[in-house]
Formats: sequence, structure tokens, C-alpha cells
Amino acid sequence: MLVKQVVNTLNNNISQVKPEDLGKVAVLMGGWSAEREVSLKSGEAVFKALIEKKVDAHKIDVKRESIFDELKNGHFDRVFIILHGPGGEDGAMQSVLEIMEIPYTGSGVLASAIAMDKLRCKELLQGSGLPTPAYMKLEKTTDMNYVGATLGFPIMVKPTLEGSSIGMSKVNEEADLYKAWEIAADFGDTVLAEQWVHGKEYTVAILGEEALPVIRLETKREFYDYAAKYDDDDTQYHCPCGLNHEEESQLQRLAMAAFNAVGARGWGRVDIMCDEEGKPSVIEINTVPGMTSHSLVPMAAKANNISFEDLVLNILSQTVKEA
Repeated sequence: MLVKQVVNTLNNNISQVKPEDLGKVAVLMGGWSAEREVSLKSGEAVFKALIEKKVDAHKIDVKRESIFDELKNGHFDRVFIILHGPGGEDGAMQSVLEIMEIPYTGSGVLASAIAMDKLRCKELLQGSGLPTPAYMKLEKTTDMNYVGATLGFPIMVKPTLEGSSIGMSKVNEEADLYKAWEIAADFGDTVLAEQWVHGKEYTVAILGEEALPVIRLETKREFYDYAAKYDDDDTQYHCPCGLNHEEESQLQRLAMAAFNAVGARGWGRVDIMCDEEGKPSVIEINTVPGMTSHSLVPMAAKANNISFEDLVLNILSQTVKEA
């Protein structure tokens, strides 16, 4: 029933919006974060999908020194944000577009900033009563003995303001904690140490107010890192995910609760780990997920016979309501 509801919602949204209703569209990609190359690939795919749908779309490789003039002089009616990481997924670009009064895809300023900041996001999830692994903030002067004793090993160490698993390390013993902190700190001052969850990894794509079917991820690497996400052809994506109906529904409800807790909107993806007893924990919330050939939101849509082009058009069509 849920699958049919999602498909019907998509079809209704698409059928109600014509290409001419969308006007001139800027596809913002690239940027200056460590995820620039992924963003360029995602942006190119989104651009081609919009052109295929006869939308008047225009690519912009975002640069600090020129983006304001390009947006102002371009006289765009709306924007598809497909920038990953700082400068595009953290509320900065959303703030610019709010000031310029240009409708844009995805979450607003506050939700984008919270979801991008892994530490603040976990604090909010915890305060909302939603399950998330135990964590600690790491600094140069942090007592690593205390971290290990509190969280136990293994520990996941990650920068708080990056995506695509950039700067992340799995730490199996105390002697390696400081080195992992150094690696993560290269991508920002704030570093997060998170309790390792032994179990299976799932992801739930969100489209509008619906959760798409759950995908289970399986990699031969120690964890679902950058290479597993974008380079490895042997990473496995299971959809159906192998859970029964009630278990899958539970993950979908948890994903929607987390998504709503940060105030996210439009579309996104929630990553969840289930321990060996099947207890779920929210790991991250992504407000501008990847849209490459290896990306998960298109996979979830495809599993329901929703084409990539229709998915992209639906995301953009949501901005019409806000125009």
C-alpha cells in the first residue's frame, strides 16, 4: 500500500506541473567543499534529466566570487540545489536564495545547517527522544583514555561538517584515536567520536512527505566509505531490503521522525544502523543527497518504477508551491 501511495503522489505532483510552469531554472553544482567532484556528477545528471523533461535548465558551477552576480543577472525563477557539503548543504546557499527571494529545492536554512552539523544533529535527535549511537566531541586536548573507556571500541571518528564519509576512520584501539582525530580535523575544527554499531546498515530516501522503500547496504570494506559509495562496483544494494513489512515500516517511521525533527523538507535521505538485535539508530540526515549513478535516492525510486527524470522533476516541482 505504501509503495502505491508514493508512486501515486509522485505521478500527481508531476502531472500538475508543466515545464513552462517552472520557468528558468538554475542547477547549482560544484562549489568549494571536499565533495565538489561528487556534486559536479550529481549536477550533470540532474541537468540532463531536466533538459529531457523540456525544462529551461541552466548549469552553474558555483564559485564564491561569481555566484551572486550569476544568480542576479540570470533572472532565474527557481533553483535546484545539488551542492554537497559546506557552502551548499549547510544553509549558506539557502540563506542567499532566501534573501534574493528565489524558490529552491530541499530544506531551508535552519534544517540544512542542523543536518549538516553531525554533532548538533545528534544533540537534537537525542533531545527529541530518537535513537542515535552514543558520542563524544573530540578535541586536541581530549583525554583519549576517557573516550575509549566511555564509548568502547571500535569507535567511528568523523568530521562534523563533511559528507560522503570524507575524513572518517574506524578506530579499533586507543593508540589510533589521536591519528583519527588529526585526519578528521583536517576537514574542520569539530570532530565527533561515535560508538560503533555492530549490525546492518540501511538508508531511507524521503520524497515530500513520504518515505521510499528501505535499501540495505553491503560492502566488503570496514564501513560504507567514500570508495564504497562512489568507486566500488561490488558494493551491494538490497531493495527489497530483506526486512518484513513491519520492520521496514518501523525504519520508515523512524526516518520520517528524524527528518521532521530537524525541520527538513522536500527530499533527503536518512541513514540508519540496526544492531545485532535489530534495534535501529539514526546515524545521519542528508538534505542534499547524491544523484550519481551510485546514489541511493535514485535507486529507491527506481525500485518503484520511478524514473530518474520523474524523480528530479518531482523534487523541482515542489518549489512551485513556495513560489
